[in-house]
Amino acid sequence: MAAAQNFLFSNFLSLLFHGSGGGAPPAALRPHSSEKVCIHRRAPDAARLAEATALVVDVEGGLLLSHSLFPYFMLVAVEAGGFFRALILLLLYPAIACAGAIGGGDVAVRAMAFVAFCGLSAARFRAGRAVLPRWLLEDVGLEAFDAVRRRPSGAAGKRAVVVWASRMPRVMVEPFLKEYLMADAADVVAAREMKVLWGFYTGLMEEGDGEAASKARKKLMEGESAFVGDDVVGISGGSMEFFLGNTLSSSCKEVYVVSAEEKSKWRPLPRREYPRPLVFHDGRLAFLPTPPATVAMLVWLPFGAALAVARLTVAIVLPYRYATLILAATGQSWRLRGSPPPSSRSPSRGQLYVCNHRTLIDPVYVSIGLDRPVRAVSYSLSRLSELLSPIGRTVHLARDRVHDGAAMARLLDGGAHVVVCPEGTTCREPYLLRFSPLFAELSSQGVVPVALAVETAMFHATTAGGWKSMDPLYYMANPRMCYTLEFLDIVDTTPVRNGAAASTDVANRVQRMMAAALGYECTMLTRKDKYLMLAGNDGLVGAKGPTRFSECGWTLLKP
Repeated sequence: MAAAQNFLFSNFLSLLFHGSGGGAPPAALRPHSSEKVCIHRRAPDAARLAEATALVVDVEGGLLLSHSLFPYFMLVAVEAGGFFRALILLLLYPAIACAGAIGGGDVAVRAMAFVAFCGLSAARFRAGRAVLPRWLLEDVGLEAFDAVRRRPSGAAGKRAVVVWASRMPRVMVEPFLKEYLMADAADVVAAREMKVLWGFYTGLMEEGDGEAASKARKKLMEGESAFVGDDVVGISGGSMEFFLGNTLSSSCKEVYVVSAEEKSKWRPLPRREYPRPLVFHDGRLAFLPTPPATVAMLVWLPFGAALAVARLTVAIVLPYRYATLILAATGQSWRLRGSPPPSSRSPSRGQLYVCNHRTLIDPVYVSIGLDRPVRAVSYSLSRLSELLSPIGRTVHLARDRVHDGAAMARLLDGGAHVVVCPEGTTCREPYLLRFSPLFAELSSQGVVPVALAVETAMFHATTAGGWKSMDPLYYMANPRMCYTLEFLDIVDTTPVRNGAAASTDVANRVQRMMAAALGYECTMLTRKDKYLMLAGNDGLVGAKGPTRFSECGWTLLKP
């Protein structure tokens, strides 16, 4: 009786998420013939993988450490749909989890996909390439990835091809796999598409396993040039419900299933071993939104909004020496390593301070650390951010070398202390972007490098594709945050003004000094590279960028 009830309930959910047209049933409900597949309840050894001509990897069961996909759908809901959509997904999650336990895990995936995607613009969807790779990379098991990336050449003399099978929609998982994990162009991502109507996601996924899985299986079975041989090995984990129900499993000669006990011993993939460095990512959330963490965030939001207004009021109205004490009591702190530099050698001329760019509030903390007013220069700043700035009006640059150099020179000649961020844009990860050398040509008494680091507990204060005017408010809404400043030794720029040294040499020297102080890595990536990777354009309205991260040039990273 119970089996019959489960069957009817599962078919009801199938109709809900597949429609009434005679589509294929969910993968979990299809019968699986295992007489041709040998199943091993252990991880594959290197010797066995060396003989394989192709690998079929279950992304969720055989690669990722986490057993739940809820955080990734919640990231889509928050970053692409907003907090109200996140609240709906959270409230429905208990029912979705119960439906998944009764009708199969694929039912839960389809339900979460419906809530997270329904109504989103397909053309503007960027979470898959800009937000999710950061979190998915942190969830990759070192032992699992080692088994895949060390795949040697098979019997035919060709490197074994990998087919990545995933329950998540293709737009969520493909950018992560293609841009960060896939070493060979022949590798395939077998994931289902989200259906689109009039340019918007309907929330419905492809029926069955999807067209990509069918094409991959056809290649495996027909032995095309990229899939020479018939020795295909599958790697999965957990209950194998999705993997054994997938059409790709019938192409495998053997399937290795990693037990939960063995998987619990896996270690996260270290950052230094990422196949490609994660330099840029977007999104407001600074934490992985598991169900308890999401509850905490949504409960905190109204308090955080009120606290942000109070913090901004204190920062604008009160002097620094009093404001910093009050703000520290609310969780907004800052640290100064070493001591501030002495006053300018020429009282009539201002000092130029050069800092790496973490958030729009960088110049404010430089001013606090110096305990003196400064003038900030910026390429782009919203009117709201400028109104909320406690250090006065920001000087806008035009990305024109002559114009910008003259504007900063006038400020210095007038005795103003100027803060400039030569990276031209923010970077969250421990990397420094290429420094524009213009600053090295301006100051006659050297420049003072300032190394900055920022820590936030809940929200990031920067965005590439969101509403930039909200950056200061998101920073102030954090329960805890901390800025760390370190004033480095002054760098003499006289040789540049005398023509004895190139400005680029001084800029690179300052960059290396900051990297050494912060423990960061230097790159030659620029603002344009960041927006090409995260937003598909160069940061200008109407600009069109590449479709893949790799087209932006990862080789620009310095060794």
